[in-house]
Amino acid sequence: MEIEELYQEVILDHSRRPRNFGELPDAAVRVHGDNPACGDEIHLAVKFDAGGGLEDIKFTGRGCAISQASASLMTMKLKGKSRKEAVEMLHAFHDLVTNDAGDASKPLGDLRVMKGVRNFPQRVKCAMLPWRAVEQAFEQGAGEATVSTEPT
Repeated sequence: MEIEELYQEVILDHSRRPRNFGELPDAAVRVHGDNPACGDEIHLAVKFDAGGGLEDIKFTGRGCAISQASASLMTMKLKGKSRKEAVEMLHAFHDLVTNDAGDASKPLGDLRVMKGVRNFPQRVKCAMLPWRAVEQAFEQGAGEATVSTEPT
């Protein structure tokens, strides 16, 4: 099996059976994200630990396979991470899906399956939507917020 086929299988699996999908009743921050260009929506809920790290993270929403798989993979990777580790991963993921420089030296692991997205510039926003939501959650700290892939 070609590596691209394997990556497609992983993305389809995560979009059909997303991990960490559901409500998080005691969330400190809730971020609603949308991508008007293709209709993706994500509702991210985050609970911080005493040190400001990600104690728990869940999402709901609907959208294309790329956005749902990205959210599923992201929540698996970020749960339990410190704020510093999460921000490093966010930047590494952005590099991975936007330019050829983003590569193996970064701590991405399973997230590398999203690498092919960079070949489809219109899909980068789909892959980045959950990451923009978690970035907003860190900025917000508490309460509710909204992010969009399109400038307002």
